[in-house]
Amino acid sequence: MPATHTDPLGRYWAKRDFSKTPEPRGVRAKAGKALSFVVQKHDATRLHYDFRLELDGVLLSWAVPKGPSYDPADKRMAVRTEDHPMSYADFEGTIPPGQYGAGHVIVWDRGTWTPHGDPRASLAAGKLSFELQGEKLEGVWELVRLKRPDESKETWLLFKKRDEHARPHADYDVVIAKPDSVMTSKPPASTARKKAPKRAPLPETMSPQLATLATGVPSSGTWSYELKYDGYRVMTRFERGVPKLVTRGGHDWTARLPELSAALRELGVKSGWLDGELVVLNDNGVPDFNALQNAFDRQRTGRIVYFLFDAPFLEGRDLREEPLSARRAALKAVLDERGTDRVRFSPDIDADPHSILASACAMKLEGVIAKRTDAPYESRRSTSWLKLKCQQRQEFVIVGFTARKNVDGEIGSLLLAVHDASGTLKPVGSVGTGWDTDTSRALWKELTAIEASKAPFESGGPAKRSRWSRRPGAVDRWVKPTRIAEVNFGEWTPDQQIRHAVFISLRTDKPVHQITREKAVDAPAIVKSSVKVSNPERVIDPSTGTTKLDLVRFYEAIAPHLLPHLKGRPVSLVRGPEGVGGELFFQKHLGKVHIDGIKELPVSRWEGHEPLMEVNTAKALAASAQMNTVEFHTWNTMSRHIGKPDRIVFDVDPGEGVGWAMVQEAAILTRALLTELGLVSWLKTSGGKGLHVVVPIAPRLDWDTVKAFSRDVVAHMAHHIPERFVVKSGPANRVGKIFIDYLRNGHGATTAAAFSARARPGLGVSMPISWDELPDVKSGSQWTVANTLDHLSFRKVDPWADYAGTKQALAAAIRKLEKAQRAV
Repeated sequence: MPATHTDPLGRYWAKRDFSKTPEPRGVRAKAGKALSFVVQKHDATRLHYDFRLELDGVLLSWAVPKGPSYDPADKRMAVRTEDHPMSYADFEGTIPPGQYGAGHVIVWDRGTWTPHGDPRASLAAGKLSFELQGEKLEGVWELVRLKRPDESKETWLLFKKRDEHARPHADYDVVIAKPDSVMTSKPPASTARKKAPKRAPLPETMSPQLATLATGVPSSGTWSYELKYDGYRVMTRFERGVPKLVTRGGHDWTARLPELSAALRELGVKSGWLDGELVVLNDNGVPDFNALQNAFDRQRTGRIVYFLFDAPFLEGRDLREEPLSARRAALKAVLDERGTDRVRFSPDIDADPHSILASACAMKLEGVIAKRTDAPYESRRSTSWLKLKCQQRQEFVIVGFTARKNVDGEIGSLLLAVHDASGTLKPVGSVGTGWDTDTSRALWKELTAIEASKAPFESGGPAKRSRWSRRPGAVDRWVKPTRIAEVNFGEWTPDQQIRHAVFISLRTDKPVHQITREKAVDAPAIVKSSVKVSNPERVIDPSTGTTKLDLVRFYEAIAPHLLPHLKGRPVSLVRGPEGVGGELFFQKHLGKVHIDGIKELPVSRWEGHEPLMEVNTAKALAASAQMNTVEFHTWNTMSRHIGKPDRIVFDVDPGEGVGWAMVQEAAILTRALLTELGLVSWLKTSGGKGLHVVVPIAPRLDWDTVKAFSRDVVAHMAHHIPERFVVKSGPANRVGKIFIDYLRNGHGATTAAAFSARARPGLGVSMPISWDELPDVKSGSQWTVANTLDHLSFRKVDPWADYAGTKQALAAAIRKLEKAQRAV
């Protein structure tokens, strides 16, 4: 399999047609000072990871189907493939259909590697040990060959050696935790512009999304909070209007819940999957798990309430890739219309998350669920849903029991275990309290029916005294590991045993093999602002719940994108001390207001004019937001040549009754006319209802001349297409028509800057886009404070990359337009 010394890339070249694939042909390179490595995520026929190590001027390559693991127990198969050229290390893109390896490729990790000993001798011997220093992979690793090199394929094993970087797979899966490119932070599959959810066949099965236990309240990102219901997780599948209730373990409970099934039919859902929790509420309106269990045991399910919190599939549309906020909005619309006391919407709790958790604990509730509002629905355990518990509580497998001393037919204690990463049961202790006499007898009857002769462990033998037994005379009796107990407990000991345990109940809604130790992950870290934020939790946009602190952090994070559009330009601030719904006012001068970092621009040439403002640092952005600034508007000029504008802005502003398609058409027609005049234009959403067409120009002409030209452009369009455009502003003039606002090109006029938020419900953001993207844009406020940063992390190409370097002379365009007008 290794390429020959004389032609190390021969196999690589032979497999590819470089007239069709974007992959680099490459040549053998000279050795560098350090050996590099790269791991490329390759979504071909099957998703796999291409692990590549630089040696002798080429990249030695292995295909690793499951990707690397930090757990030394995970021996990942790695199939040796042809050597690749060094230039391949930076390759990201799509290999077209019909070509070898067709599919998407991203650079998942990269860095340097250090072999232990002679790497060539190690490769020949079939055992290569080395250290990685990458962005995702670190520490000592090893490749061990299973098949000899004279066989058709070399099969190796890639695994982590034990060191300070090793981590159990159950705690951390690096390919899941860090799925994106280290070059672009974007999987190629996401390069396609997002479409509205299309009609799709109803999935036959669907697993629920599961939450991860967290150490605390998250504060980075946008999260919503719901009560953690103390009940049974159940999903409902609707087909032709008929509901089927399915437990987390895949059991059909429809027949056990006739009243609820009838109530679900009343929702009128024809096709869908809804996700929720079954509970019984006590007299105080708090979920009571024992009451729920009794309802099933006594076949009295009429009191059961179904709280629905997600809709991953609804009315023929697959919503799993939609953000949580959109899925919940769709679900709420259904329940607002036809929900009942038996089928309810699980509401968001609009309050400080720390207070929510404290209140839940004070009410003796189990805790709170935090969910990222912008995340898709994932049928697995995910960190986009976090469990914030009031106390430690989880399920355990019952592997044995002891009898109550001096009492026949009652349980003294339950012997508990969990599965480790390999699926092996491991003892974790016992629980001996939490039940009354009736429950104790019921447990005795349940467990003696499944009694076994030996412990269900690999090292277990005949029943004997074990580490669980703490009372003299207690005898451990083993059972088949088919029952699950839910238990509260105080803590885990250093030897992985639970202390101060209290039995809650048996669970029948979860599969036994999924019971493992729940380990808390760190909640997303609190991001400290560069400025002190007063009233940080004050909601500035009730429609989204966005707080003042959220906006400050947005502007700190968006600074690298926004500042190039602010630096050197006079800026006006739109401030909203009462938030989006309150009074807004423009501020053009600092006056007596102090905002850290804002620079004053002297304009002594204008007699009596106060100094203008410039925002040119991230700190100034954050400080402005702290002073309740929502929008940043800029002049069409740089301060160094303030009398001569360097751009023209055409604001495509729809009137009443104008649909979005007409706005898109208007922008395209504006561009077409500008192109005829010899001007290249760029496009951005306004963050509100419309679009901005922006034309960079050389700063040679005065304000009046530039404004007159922009008016003539709009007048020309209104004359030739009067059914679409008007040249006069004002609501009465543009009902059903579009006024392309040229007034923004006058002296002292301003326009919302690219990447600025807008002080409107939803907090839209003015987003630069390419003209090719326009057909798929759904509105002028498609991007918001909530989703802009994620959008930018997925974007490979800056659609405005050439904007700053373009300075177009306007004189020729003016002459062309005048000639066209004379010809009319």
